[in-house]
Amino acid sequence: MTNYKPMLTLGYNLDAWNTYRAKIPVSVDISPSTNSHIIINGMSGSGKSYTELGYISKLFLAQPEGEVYFADYKGEDAFSFLRQCPRYWSFKNTLEALDIVYSRLNARLSGEDETRNQITLVWDEYMANVLALQGEDKDKKTNERLAPSVMNKVSEILLMGRSMGVRLVTSMQRPDAIAFSAGSRLNYGVVVVLGAYIRSIFEMLMPDHMEQIKGRQFGRGEGVVLLQGSELHFIKIPAVRDYERMKNLCIQALS
Repeated sequence: MTNYKPMLTLGYNLDAWNTYRAKIPVSVDISPSTNSHIIINGMSGSGKSYTELGYISKLFLAQPEGEVYFADYKGEDAFSFLRQCPRYWSFKNTLEALDIVYSRLNARLSGEDETRNQITLVWDEYMANVLALQGEDKDKKTNERLAPSVMNKVSEILLMGRSMGVRLVTSMQRPDAIAFSAGSRLNYGVVVVLGAYIRSIFEMLMPDHMEQIKGRQFGRGEGVVLLQGSELHFIKIPAVRDYERMKNLCIQALS
């Protein structure tokens, strides 16, 4: 078992699915030695929420000893069944989830915490959350401007989390640079773009692969995955057969 690598199936090869209905998985190594930070992008109706739930359940199955924290800024109905979970936060409380995960990272960096079970923060609508914070006053406890403080913590997790077993999964419509400190947006090892082709999103995240993507059309639950900045895949995320099981796995992951 020493060579075992936990894998996350991101979707199935889109062309094989469309042509043969063949389920050829597109997967990524999610062991602590790899960069498994994930950014999920796409406009409303692209299938982001469903994809997040699928990834949470699969992360739990692959790493049952891990801890998953969920920050649901908009309190989406798709996640309503998670609201009673102990590791779920919504609206302005999302920063509590960030602070917990950030503190765990620093405890590991300092040597205070020597554990390495995987810690994952899933943050839905991260971009909208940061934009809202940019209009708010300073934190009453720290006297820091909220948005820069949050962005710096996210940047540190992206830079230092891999070797410490701390992973960030963020979902948003557009990954504008205004919500990421000092180019930290480039530190995601897994980039997922779903739904209708929006040129500006691909230009932000996959500028070197525009020719490969050009002319492609994607529906709900279809899109592009870029692994470690170089390996491009077109994927299909089909509906799961047992939706209740997926929900139960998500509840277990956040409990």
